[in-house]
Amino acid sequence: MVFSSSLFLLYFLPVFLLLYYLSGKKLKNYVALVASVFFYAWGAPTFIFIVVASIIIDFFAVKEMHQSTGNKKKWLVSFSIALNIGLLLYFKYANFFVENFNELLMVFGGKPAEWTRVALPIGISFFSFQKMTYAVDVYRRVHVPLKRISDFALYILMFPQLIAGPIVRFNEIADQLEDRHSNETVDNRLTGFFRFALGLGKKVLIANVMGEYADAVFSLEPSNMSTATAWMGIIAYAFQIYYDFAGYSGMAIGLGRMIGFDFPENFNNPYISQNISEFWRRWHMTLGRWMRDYLYIPLGGNRVSTRRMYFNLWFVFLISGFWHGAAWTFVIWGAYHGLFLIADRLFLLKFYAKIGKLPSIILTFVITLVGWVLFRSETLEYAISFTGRMFSFSGGSPLYISQKMWIMLLVAAFFGFWGAFGGIEQWQVKLFAKKQRLSTLVVMTVASVLLFVISLASVTASGFNPFIYFRF
Repeated sequence: MVFSSSLFLLYFLPVFLLLYYLSGKKLKNYVALVASVFFYAWGAPTFIFIVVASIIIDFFAVKEMHQSTGNKKKWLVSFSIALNIGLLLYFKYANFFVENFNELLMVFGGKPAEWTRVALPIGISFFSFQKMTYAVDVYRRVHVPLKRISDFALYILMFPQLIAGPIVRFNEIADQLEDRHSNETVDNRLTGFFRFALGLGKKVLIANVMGEYADAVFSLEPSNMSTATAWMGIIAYAFQIYYDFAGYSGMAIGLGRMIGFDFPENFNNPYISQNISEFWRRWHMTLGRWMRDYLYIPLGGNRVSTRRMYFNLWFVFLISGFWHGAAWTFVIWGAYHGLFLIADRLFLLKFYAKIGKLPSIILTFVITLVGWVLFRSETLEYAISFTGRMFSFSGGSPLYISQKMWIMLLVAAFFGFWGAFGGIEQWQVKLFAKKQRLSTLVVMTVASVLLFVISLASVTASGFNPFIYFRF
């Protein structure tokens, strides 16, 4: 079940909100937990038992760890981390490892090993990271563990951010799990609905249109497409993945606010970045901060030699690419971004400073587009051929572009780059704030209802409604 489906919008969400708002303070967490279990079980009825079992084990392991000292404490935190990494490696990467091992065997004339493919539990990349933050934050004494296992289960399974984040650290939300009475205000519910409707509009009205065109282009063989087609296809995909993921994150933030939770922002106008380092401070920000605080800094961060620091940076992004998917294209995509982060520190930042803001934004966007080719392609060979076609400058018109596509492309480009204009980012911060004047709330509510109705009409009228990060 995804947020942009008729099932969720017309049935699940209204029923949940009605029950939640009618429940007493002591029952709200249980209502949210039952709804979250149902939400997950609807899409993965078999895997819910595995997730719940791992939650129970983690809860008691971390509780015991908090009461322990010395080696026992270290062993328990290591056990919790190993459990979650083990689940991630098995369910997400077992097929990848076996397939590559079989290919290696065949190269040397061996017989491929027999293997039953492992199905991927939805959202495993996100909830595994959140369970690890719980163990590490308690180990570091950033926050005490939760008293009730039901509260911990809600933290992990909370349906607004279960499938695709944002990645919410335990210390960011721990107090709200136990008491969020001060957050359950009319202002929060109205501004939360605004964020939800805005995210829904981004996903349904922009990302879906971009996705149809991108899919059409990437269904072609690169040798059969013109340079113009290749560029239009990858630009469409760049806007699809941005509005798809940023829209879903916005919906999650809005839903969380409607029930009293403050989820961290996940996107901040990434395509106005003037270098790749800035891009990763604006794109999937919760993942970037997680990688920095739970991987890069423990590896030594900036406290090591320059050569080791560059290796750590590159290694973290290699892991980031692998986290996104079990394929060589994702691994190389991560390594590609890691190399540009190193290049920024070596010489590119000085170069960008010389050429100015607008050329830097354009060049960074082109670098990002080449990276998206790796992210979108099914095979490394296809990505290489597609990139070659982009820079072959062969003649020919792009694949047919409908009027609707042209309009949405202009809309996507406008809102994708408008943050580069002075004052827009500051205005966005004010727009997304929880406290608003009454007149602003009235306008936002009317706009939310209109956008919700238009988006719902689009959902019911179209059979094309993919969600890119659903498989991660």
